[in-house]
Formats: sequence, C-alpha cells, structure tokens
Amino acid sequence: MQRSFYFVVGAGACLIGCCYGFARFAYGLFSPVFTDTFGLTSAVFGLIGAGSYAGYCAAIAVSIVLTERVGPRPVAITAGVVATVGISIVAVAPSTPILAIGVLVGGCSTGIASPPLAAAVTQLMRGAVADRAQTIVNAGTGIGVVVSGPISLLLFGHWRLAWALFAVITAAVTVWTAFAVPPAAGPGDAGPREKTLRPGAFGLVAASLAAGVASIAVWNFGRSVITTVGGAGPILSSAAWTVLGAAGIAGAFGGVLVERIGLRPAWVLTTVAMAAATLALAVGPAHRLVILTAPGVFGAAYVAMSGLLLLWSVRVYPDRTAFGVGLSFFMLAVGQALGAPAVGALIDSAGTATAFGACTAVGLLALLLRPAAEAAPVRVPA
Repeated sequence: MQRSFYFVVGAGACLIGCCYGFARFAYGLFSPVFTDTFGLTSAVFGLIGAGSYAGYCAAIAVSIVLTERVGPRPVAITAGVVATVGISIVAVAPSTPILAIGVLVGGCSTGIASPPLAAAVTQLMRGAVADRAQTIVNAGTGIGVVVSGPISLLLFGHWRLAWALFAVITAAVTVWTAFAVPPAAGPGDAGPREKTLRPGAFGLVAASLAAGVASIAVWNFGRSVITTVGGAGPILSSAAWTVLGAAGIAGAFGGVLVERIGLRPAWVLTTVAMAAATLALAVGPAHRLVILTAPGVFGAAYVAMSGLLLLWSVRVYPDRTAFGVGLSFFMLAVGQALGAPAVGALIDSAGTATAFGACTAVGLLALLLRPAAEAAPVRVPA
C-alpha cells in the first residue's frame, strides 16, 4: 500500500504539475514577453487565455466518459501526451494564431488529467488516506508553478527554450504515469449508478463556477499587473510567481484541514483568503510586501480551495468519482473561460483595480454556496 501511495500520488502530483503549472498557468507567467513578442493587447491576451479554459471544458467531458469506460491509465497517459504537444507548439509558435493553438491544446491536457487521477486514488485508497492523497495530487499545481518560476527567471529572454524544457519534463512525467496509474476503473466508478442530479450538486456547480471567475484575475493577469502597474522587474515578478507556486504546495494539506475543522469551515477560510489576496493586488500592486505576500496567500488558498471542491464532489458522487470531480472542475474552468476575456476587457476599459475588485466580489459571493454541514466530518482511521 505504501508503495502504491507514494508511487501513484507522486506521479499524479507531477502530472498535474506539468498540465496545470506548465501547459496552462505558465501562459500567465510569460505574459510580458508574449505581449511584447506578439503585440498582444490585454483583451487579446485574455481571449487566448480563455481558449485554454475552453479546451479544458471540452476535454474534461471526454475524459469523464473515457475514464469510466476504459479506466484511468490510458486517459492519464493521454493527458501527458496532449500537454507535451501543446507546450511544444507554444515553444515554436511563429505567430499569434499558432500561440493560441498551443495554449488551447495545452489547456485540454488539464481537463483530461483530473478525472482519471481522482479515479485512480479512489481505486487504491479509502477514507482519510484517500482525502489526503486527493489533495496532494491536486496540489501538484503548486509544484508546477514553483518549478516554472525559476525557469522563467533564468530563461526569460529565451522563452522558447524555457517552453522546450517544460515539454521535456512533461514527456518524462508521462512515462512515469504510464507505470504508476492502475489500468482498471475503480470501484467508485463501477456498478449501478444513482441519478446524476443529487442533493448538493447545485451548490457544488455554482461554487465551482464562482471560484473560477474569482481566480482568473491573478492567474491570467497577476504577473502583468505586478510588472506594468506595479513596476516590478523580471526578478521580483518571477519571485512572486515562485512564491505563489511554493505556497500552492501547502494546498496539499487541504485534506488535513478538513479532518481538523470540517469541509464547510475550510471552504469559508480558503474562499476569504483567495478574495483577500486578489483585493490586495488590486489596491497595492506597487508595494513590495504585497507583491511577495499576496501571490503566496492566493496560491495556498486556490490550491486548497480546488482540493476542497474535489472532496466536496467525491462526497456528492461517491459512486462516480470521475464524474463528480469532472463536473466540479468543468464548472471551475467555465468560470475561468468566461472570466478571462471579461477581465481583460475590463482592465483595458476601467483599469486593473476595478477588474481585480470585481473578481474579489465574485469570490465572496461563493461564501453563500457551502458544502452541507453533514458532509464535513472526515474520520481518521486509528
């Protein structure tokens, strides 16, 4: 069991790190150089970013079906292959349309990855151990972001080389995943299915959608705001992104947090923290303290929050893990896809403070949508 835990969880976390940290969120990390190289406005930059989330939405629907039919291993491998292809396209992109295609393909990988990895954990583990494993795998986003930060700093002037390195790392992790993820569908995804619309499903869907809109300002435009409005140089802005990723790794403790205080209080805590960090960047992007602390708070809160959505979905759909996780993360991406061009247009028309403030308000609205109190306790086995 221990070998299964570390081998599967390690591979899953690294695959999530490559798909999210490299193929999806590194686009925002390289926003200044992409803007200069391809002559992008904030609105166009946001529109391309929305393509990543749109690809995610389409891919996750396919991933849910395939995971339940053919098992987690081939679907997880496909996620790694698609991520490698998307990253490689960005690395060689000669024009804005090709860049957009690469971002779109890379975004698809994130949608493919989550359902099979959640199903694999459900197949091998139970109870609090499974909760911890799910949140650790989900925290792979932080690993990917923290690795991409120093690479971007060292190779910012040679961004194509940086993306080629991302592709090589992702290909290696895909091979690891092929050996680590079990082939068969887990017991949580087998047997008779209850109805799809269940108590708690509406709250889960609405909360995921709101969280997606609330998070997009920092993910897509955070570094750009720090550099263009705050005046931070490449070193400081890269350090801020690295802090975001390092703090995101703390999201791995989301399962422990649920054990200690319950799912509902943990949701309130992480939602407020993410909104506060977004607001801090809205009002103080030029202050060094804000630049170095707000991304860290955001990273920890976002990864923990997405992990809580994952656990929330497993509780609503215990017999269909891939479907429940896919539904929640699908709506999270819908929120980000809708929010990216809207926030970009709002930045161009009303300024960054207004755009980031709007995302903060949407995030606080998510406080009205909380898991059922009876779903909160998670018992730790003796």
